Amino acid sequence: MSLNDPLSNLMSNINNAEQIGRDEVTIKPSSRIILKVLKILHENHYVGEFKEMKMNKGNLVKVNLINRINKCGAIKPRFAVKRDGFEKFEKRLLMAKDFGIIVVSTTDGIMTHTKAKEKGLGGRLLAYCY
Repeated sequence: MSLNDPLSNLMSNINNAEQIGRDEVTIKPSSRIILKVLKILHENHYVGEFKEMKMNKGNLVKVNLINRINKCGAIKPRFAVKRDGFEKFEKRLLMAKDFGIIVVSTTDGIMTHTKAKEKGLGGRLLAYCY
């Protein structure tokens, strides 16, 4: 199977597995961005523990699901946002104010939109989850 966007594949696999009530999902291939996004989702209590496993043909990640996700997805195209421009995308992507997260790639690394606002950083939008 050829994948054009591994991050989009990750988010749709998690979303589909949550919808049908699975406890675990396997993601292949693994990358640093995928691991950082999973770490942010874990810190915000959307997914359980995850573990990267080394395989011959690339690495894969096993993610434990805790049925806390209503919807998640990758943001395409990856819009550039200035430090004061998050509100427009919060209204567009999230259900309500302070309900859910937007994952942003900034100069300080990958973080949630709330941390980026606190630090006064802009960046590129990667994914959302609520």
